[in-house]
Amino acid sequence: MTLARDAQAELVGAAQKLLGVTDLQQRLGGLLPATGGSDEADRGDLRRRGYELLERSSELAEQGESHPAYARILDQLSPDEARILRLLATGGPQAAVDVRTWRPLDVGSTVVAPGLSMIGPNAGCRHAERVPAYLSNLYRLGLIWFSRDKLGDPAPYQVLEAQPDVADAVRAIGRARIVRRSIHLTPFGGHFCQQCLPLDTAEFEALGTVAG
Repeated sequence: MTLARDAQAELVGAAQKLLGVTDLQQRLGGLLPATGGSDEADRGDLRRRGYELLERSSELAEQGESHPAYARILDQLSPDEARILRLLATGGPQAAVDVRTWRPLDVGSTVVAPGLSMIGPNAGCRHAERVPAYLSNLYRLGLIWFSRDKLGDPAPYQVLEAQPDVADAVRAIGRARIVRRSIHLTPFGGHFCQQCLPLDTAEFEALGTVAG
């Protein structure tokens, strides 16, 4: 215990001296393991909760299809993000492109316009300029992933690459290379959409009538 406290004190002192951060010890307190006598109690509580989960998994009544995180995820989504998820669930993976500077053998090439897509207009987003932030949040929640692979159908890329933002990015750097990518739902995201979002048009309209 004494060695652990000494090591923590040395780490905090060195970092404070280097960075001049007065509250660093407080921040590190949440990251470094606790050295007090509550370790065993905390570990016992975690193991008890794990045991209860395993017990519940064998109960016939514990067969609900919804993940316990779904309700919290819904609280962290904007309406536009729900529209994006519905698009991915009903329309499949979406095309995206990066615009890079052209260099021989790609040595020294840099990305000047990453992740351009038609997701905003295709999903009917009210704030299309926020789509990059929306996608970042959906990725943070584990609902989508960004693939380096392109879609099998070239048509969505042809439409995307004719859009003004892509054309402007290419024009701005003169000689450019367009890298085709794609955006997908994760398996977790797919199940979330099935459980939480009205994907069928008739169901969507019926729920809208009830809500209205």
